[in-house]
Amino acid sequence: MGLEEEIEELETEIAETPYNKSTEAHIGRLKAKLAEKKEKLERQQSGSGGGGGYAVEKTGDATVALVGFPSVGKSTLLNALTNADSEVGSYEFTTLDVNPGMLKYKGANIQLLDVPGLIEGAASGRGGGQEVLSVVRTADLVLFVLSVFEIDQYERLYDELYANKVRLDSEPPSISVTKRHTGGMKVTTADGVDLDEETITEVCREYGYVNADVTIREDLGIDRLVDALMDNRVYLPSAVAVNKADLIEESYLDTVNEQLRDHDIDPEEAVFISAEEEKGLDALTETIYDELGLLRVYMDKPGRGVDYEEPLVVTDEENTVEDVLHKLGGDFDDRFRFARVTGDSAKHDDQQVGRDHELADEDVLRLITRK
Repeated sequence: MGLEEEIEELETEIAETPYNKSTEAHIGRLKAKLAEKKEKLERQQSGSGGGGGYAVEKTGDATVALVGFPSVGKSTLLNALTNADSEVGSYEFTTLDVNPGMLKYKGANIQLLDVPGLIEGAASGRGGGQEVLSVVRTADLVLFVLSVFEIDQYERLYDELYANKVRLDSEPPSISVTKRHTGGMKVTTADGVDLDEETITEVCREYGYVNADVTIREDLGIDRLVDALMDNRVYLPSAVAVNKADLIEESYLDTVNEQLRDHDIDPEEAVFISAEEEKGLDALTETIYDELGLLRVYMDKPGRGVDYEEPLVVTDEENTVEDVLHKLGGDFDDRFRFARVTGDSAKHDDQQVGRDHELADEDVLRLITRK
């Protein structure tokens, strides 16, 4: 029996097994085996031909992947937002390669990638899907581009990304596993964790853990436990752009909003646009910037004053003085003595700070270095 048949059998057994406390450990074992076999099949497929994905050099301060089915308007949107020149057509599969463009906003350079339109089955390699999805995995933000007439595309796109180990709008599971030489499995769970010890132990054993300390700090299901043990999932934020909004009657808007809610998308958070008419793009640009969590740091340069024209851009997750030193490169890290900060993160103007100080948007930073 081949891997694909084994995967199909496992999926069938999982679907046909009623989920309750008495079957939880068994289902956990099945899902762990399924994840491993899918991983093995993916390695076989990637090693048997089909190239290594699209070579796109990441540039700028952050990268956004435009994800949508063919002919939803991604190329038109890219051209409207950036200086790109992506081929545009009204037929499917116009975009045959990844087209990059640069969006400049609030001093940040944001790379947008118009990836070939995803089709169902992409995660299993159909239509070059693995190569497309490999590009998405390296992005900092996923922007879903949906047609206002086909909101249901969202669920299909979401499922393809999930199948390719992309987890959206969530954090990695709070779990640690430390191997020991003896003593079996010791499971420690925080209050409120519903998975029982037997299920956790059985799933861990499927991944070769026989003697280990397992600590789970959040309530999670079997799927997130498997994600944690596989340790190859990518966690990315996402946003939704609803394109071709200029083509609908106002009376149809309630229907669209209801469809969005059906997919757990808040209509107030989705951005309605017309890429063709270049409407709603300011709001979309602001959403992209906010979702990326970018911060501007104005450098106070010796002898030249504060550079307000070209700020150094960092993220709200990498916003310390030390992060700035790493981004600047050169010998700043070795020569650093201390820094002075003026702005929202400082208690007063020109506050002296060290490497671990967390900066805020539009702070002014002066580095004091050794000669």
